[in-house]
Amino acid sequence: MKESVSLRLFALAYGCVAHAAFAAAVAVMAWSLWIGLQGGLGRIHGVAAIASNTALAAQFPLLHSFLLTDRGRRVLRRLAPWGRGRLQTTTYALVASIQLMAAFLLWSPSGVTWHRAEGVLLVAHALLFVAAWAFLVKALWDAGLSLQTGAAGWSAIVAGREVRYGDMPVDGLFRTCRQPIYLGFALVLITAPCWSLDWITLCVGWCSYCVLGPLLKERRWRRSYGERFLRYRSEVPYMIPRFLR
Repeated sequence: MKESVSLRLFALAYGCVAHAAFAAAVAVMAWSLWIGLQGGLGRIHGVAAIASNTALAAQFPLLHSFLLTDRGRRVLRRLAPWGRGRLQTTTYALVASIQLMAAFLLWSPSGVTWHRAEGVLLVAHALLFVAAWAFLVKALWDAGLSLQTGAAGWSAIVAGREVRYGDMPVDGLFRTCRQPIYLGFALVLITAPCWSLDWITLCVGWCSYCVLGPLLKERRWRRSYGERFLRYRSEVPYMIPRFLR
C-alpha cells in the first residue's frame, strides 16, 4: 500500500501528539490520585462544584463507551479522516487522554480529606499503588499495547498497510479474568494513599463503570467471535481473577 510522504509525516506527528497526551494523562492521573484530587484547577464551590465535578466524572465513561459503538467509530473517522480511517485507534487514545486530563485538572477540590498516609503506612500504600499500575500496564500489554495506546493506527500508515487489530485476547492476565484492564483501572483508583471526599466520589463512579462497562464490550465480543467467546466466557471469570484452574 503506497502512501504519500506528506501523509506518513502527518501520521507520525499525529502519533507523537497522541502518545504525549497519553503520557501526560497517566502522569496527571497518578499525581491527582496521590494527593486525593486536591490539586485540581477548578475553583467552583457549593452546589455548582458538585454539578461540575459530577459532569467531569461522568464524561469519561460515557464518551469512552460511546466511541466504541458503531456510531462512535464513525465519529472517530470523521475527526481524523486521513488515511481511510486508519487513524481511528490513535484518535480514540488521544480523546481518552484529553478526557482524563480534563477530569483531573478541571476538578474543583472540596478540601475535605479523611486520611493521608504517613510513615510506614505511606510506604505500604505506595507499594500497592505501584503494583496496581503495574497490573494495569500488564493488562494493556496482554490486550495489545499498540492498539490500546493508539500506535496501531498511525504506524499502519507509516508502514503503508492496514491496521492490525489483533485477535480476541485470551493470554496473559486474560487467562485469569476476562476484564483485567478494567480491574487494573479500579485497583489504581482504590489504592491511592489519600482518602478524600473527592476521591471517594470519583471511586464510586468510575469503579461502578469498571464493573458495568465491560458488559457492553462483551456483547461486541459475542457478535464478533460467537461460540469461541462463549467457550472463553464459560471458562474464565468476569472480573475476580482465578489463578488456579
